[in-house]
Amino acid sequence: MTTKTFLSLLRELASCYQAFESYSAGHIRSLGLTPAQFDLIVTLGNTTGMNFKELCEKTLITKGTLTGVVDRLVAKHLVRRIASATDGRSQMVQLTATGEALFAQVFPAHLEHLKPAFARFRGDELQQAEATLLKLRQAFEEARGLSR
Repeated sequence: MTTKTFLSLLRELASCYQAFESYSAGHIRSLGLTPAQFDLIVTLGNTTGMNFKELCEKTLITKGTLTGVVDRLVAKHLVRRIASATDGRSQMVQLTATGEALFAQVFPAHLEHLKPAFARFRGDELQQAEATLLKLRQAFEEARGLSR
């Protein structure tokens, strides 16, 4: 791979992420949530709850930010903290009934918002894009593991 090709790919990857984030975040904010709050609610949807470690692994929220996001959602009565049944030192976070109702409303609405952006692609093109992104993510994960 040439340096020009590599730099072009990096620019396009960053631009694609920024465009997606801008399009997605605008809709999420129109639903009355921040992207981090939406991420947490969608991750907890259809589960019995998760501990903070699991939430950090499954969301785009950093450990330092997660507590504040959970605190704000607790204040909105969308999630609750409960003691872990298996680890007395840990807390679980789970959606309240209000949070479950919000999940049932915002998740399908956001998927519908995203669909038009993907409508120009055939099924095989979407599968190829997914496979390429998976391969790229795995390359980054492997590189991170080697650099520790």
